[in-house]
Amino acid sequence: MEKTNQQYDAVMQICRTVFSDKMNDYGTAWRILRPASLTDQIYIKACRIRSIEEKGVTKVDEGIRPEFTGIINYAIMGLIQLEMGPSESELGKEKTLELYDSWFLKAKTLMQDKNHDYGEAWRKMRISSYTDLILMKLKRTKQIEDNQGQTIVSEGIDANYLDMINYAVFAMIKIEFKE
Repeated sequence: MEKTNQQYDAVMQICRTVFSDKMNDYGTAWRILRPASLTDQIYIKACRIRSIEEKGVTKVDEGIRPEFTGIINYAIMGLIQLEMGPSESELGKEKTLELYDSWFLKAKTLMQDKNHDYGEAWRKMRISSYTDLILMKLKRTKQIEDNQGQTIVSEGIDANYLDMINYAVFAMIKIEFKE
């Protein structure tokens, strides 16, 4: 489990750096987006990953790694938006990174709890399975969003975003550490 924690932290740092650098370029313009719009952004990223996996080639000179990073960062933005609501006001960099870190830590804690129960079964999975699981979580999330967030027995949108983060982190671990 220690290896997993270290690798998870390394992926967190990669994603946080991209998030912070983009915030330097664009500020927090994403704060205007409703969670459903962020869900659609994640969907676009996951569809591109699946397309690349199936076709084996890309016409845009980027692989799947930046797309998994994007899934993680958009899911964290979605969690922030669920918590705070959309706004036309900018959010300060320090507060934004504090929220970012808090949600990423919640995702990591969830991963640790599930990893305890499931062992490290995720290590035996294919990256394409993570893509499919993310797409399934997106379909579920869209259905919940279409139902105005109401569920009968299922977890909410936040739980689905957290799972998407963790599936994308697992994929990134396999990519970064050649596992």
